[in-house]
Amino acid sequence: MLYYFVKNSQMKLMEKPRCDWGSSDQRMISYHDNEWGTPVHNDQLHFEYLVLDAFQAGLSWSTILNKRENFRKAFDNFDYQKISKYETKKITDLLLDSGIIRNRLKIEATINNAKRFLEMINEFGSFDKFIWTFVDHKTVINKRNSIKHIPALSKESDKMSKELKKRGFKFVGSTICYAYMQAAGLVNDHITHCFRFKEIQKTG
Repeated sequence: MLYYFVKNSQMKLMEKPRCDWGSSDQRMISYHDNEWGTPVHNDQLHFEYLVLDAFQAGLSWSTILNKRENFRKAFDNFDYQKISKYETKKITDLLLDSGIIRNRLKIEATINNAKRFLEMINEFGSFDKFIWTFVDHKTVINKRNSIKHIPALSKESDKMSKELKKRGFKFVGSTICYAYMQAAGLVNDHITHCFRFKEIQKTG
């Protein structure tokens, strides 16, 4: 009976129309259905997405997603206040942690970005207030019929990248910024036949 219930639940889950990339495995399905594109207004989650998208550079998102819990443990649950105080010993520990991506430049960029992130909060009250200005505080609803039509960057991500670099952030090129915008719901890039497209359109 339990097997039937689980199997039936899985079948119903697979029946939902999704973006092609969001149907590859259970972890990706969960991320697609519950997170990607949902408007974010929590600074810690903003920072988490920025960190993960920076580490993704040159890698697949599934690789990062599979290591996400390891990243959480290694980086104190993405607590930017704690991360901003990391010193040499912590960097060494992270470089020895096989559960994450052991890239010194990205690790050092994360620490730097935590410091810059705090500066933004001090200036604007929250990072959220600042970052949403690039889309006039409202999710950009794109209407893509295919994943092939989704760009790697946009004029908004260009501006965001330029401003973040100006403020001292690292690993914030326009492509990384656009991936972050997609994740944090600044843009809705679910394809139009995906069930999440309409859900986010209502809340964006």
